[in-house]
Amino acid sequence: MKIFGYVLMCCALAATALAAPAAKSADSFNIPLEYFKLPNGLKVVLSPDHSTPTIALSVYYNIGFRIEPRDRTGFAHLFEHMMFQGSQNLGKMEFIRLVQQNGGVLNGSTRFDFTNYFEVVPANKLETVLWAEADRMRGLAINEDNLRNQQGVVGNEVKVNVINRPYGGFPWLDMPQYANTNWYNAHNFYGDLKDIEAATLPEVNQFFKTYYAPNNAALAVVGDFDPVEAKKFIEKYFSSLPSSPPVAQPDLTEPRQEKEKRASKIDPLAKRPALAVAYHMPDRNTPEYYAMGLIDQLLVQGDDSLLYQELVKRRAFTGEVTGGINLLGNMFNYKGPMLWTVSLIHDSASTPDDIVGAMESVIVPLRTKPVDQALLDRALVKFRSSLYDDLGALNGFGRADMLASFALFDDNPSRINDIEAQLRKVTPTLVQKTAAEYLRPENRTVLVVETKPAGTETKPGN
Repeated sequence: MKIFGYVLMCCALAATALAAPAAKSADSFNIPLEYFKLPNGLKVVLSPDHSTPTIALSVYYNIGFRIEPRDRTGFAHLFEHMMFQGSQNLGKMEFIRLVQQNGGVLNGSTRFDFTNYFEVVPANKLETVLWAEADRMRGLAINEDNLRNQQGVVGNEVKVNVINRPYGGFPWLDMPQYANTNWYNAHNFYGDLKDIEAATLPEVNQFFKTYYAPNNAALAVVGDFDPVEAKKFIEKYFSSLPSSPPVAQPDLTEPRQEKEKRASKIDPLAKRPALAVAYHMPDRNTPEYYAMGLIDQLLVQGDDSLLYQELVKRRAFTGEVTGGINLLGNMFNYKGPMLWTVSLIHDSASTPDDIVGAMESVIVPLRTKPVDQALLDRALVKFRSSLYDDLGALNGFGRADMLASFALFDDNPSRINDIEAQLRKVTPTLVQKTAAEYLRPENRTVLVVETKPAGTETKPGN
């Protein structure tokens, strides 16, 4: 589910299947990569793939909407738009035209823990896009006209995607505000219009100097290139960029939830009620984290999932159940606290208690006894299929996304080759242990969308 910032796509580019590198065994594969850092702190990952004559290049900055300034909600997203307004050697919108006229596509997005920019271009244009990305990392065209223009663009985007759309912001934007207690995890990520409109030019300049520095970024290059030549280009264009003082990171921890939370909101544009249920996730890279990846497959991914079978096939509460870990990406491209969320739109004859009770009837067995090994094996097959789809997305961008995330958050892009091994360690006993802790009723938040006023509306206390 991709939400933020995908408004700058210049043209359509068909995704092609990513040819897997030489496999280590019949059931595993190994993605080739080289990882190094420039003296200024820029993290660089190179991953050759000669199956198609294209390059996917991604630059990830360690600034997402989770840690944007207080009273400036939506600032990280606003700044993503500013990055397309011109740089030292490229005028307004010229970055976009440069990529498009060379047969490529580009985009940017804002997520919980990063803001990213990527290009997919013909292989012979690698140097061109490296030069362009370095140019805007060196310095943007930050002026009053560009700021006011993009404040209007982002404000309209909020109105179109949230305020004036049925179920706008449900549940990806709404749920974190109800389920989390730490402001950094629980504020309006898209941004309150008053905060967006209040941003000043000095604040934008300081934001750029603080977060858009090489030592706060990761660069991933995937595709048909010579690594020796690519390293020369990267050193040529990025090595002279100055680093900035390290950024102090806020405390993002969430306390253990000890009591179920219930909330409701009125959506005057919605034709039917909706419901979302979220549970706090285990910490990243723990055994329980990988177990939740398979639990997600068991419960909500695909028509064979247990919740689909119960809520759609058996009970006919709804025609579709959606959800997952990290609704704005996948379970690997985030860093801080996360929710596992399930949502559905349903008929008014069904009550939230009916639906939550039906969900519990499916979840209780996971908490009380080891899951059947055959079900767990099937979940692993589904996970691998989804993983390969992600890695092959958009001519290498999916692979670049994961490599850049592992470099940025873990200083270890080789984690990409350890995913399957970690998943294979998950046992039925570990699934039960994980479900008992993280899928307990006290750890959940239930959010109801009402179609008309029905008493007092509960709002986030953030």
